[in-house]
Amino acid sequence: MPLVSPVRCSYIKAKLERRLASEGFSVTARIYKPAKTAMQSGEARTKEWVLEFDAAHPRSIDPLMGWTSSVDTKTQLHLEFDTKEEAISYAERNGIAYTLSEPKPRRQVAKSYADNFKFGRLGAWTH
Repeated sequence: MPLVSPVRCSYIKAKLERRLASEGFSVTARIYKPAKTAMQSGEARTKEWVLEFDAAHPRSIDPLMGWTSSVDTKTQLHLEFDTKEEAISYAERNGIAYTLSEPKPRRQVAKSYADNFKFGRLGAWTH
């Protein structure tokens, strides 16, 4: 059982964004649909639309330890929406300037495991 309900989380996030906007922070966001990772063949976590905030302040390097830090905590927010329209309406409802990145259509390349062993293959045999 989650400690905080999803409704409560969305309320807290919306309240935080309104507070940041009222304090004069330039809140800009990017709305996009994530691409499939090159490390996996599945398409998990590529169906939702994501709203992420751009950094308002540059990152700084700690002189003692060399760690990278930032005073900008809104870059840690990663909001996911089922549709593009939900993400856009959230941004407009909360007064967030946004840029929309449409996904590129994925090209499906037909491959066969047997092609690795065919007689006239183009690449050299590596075994």
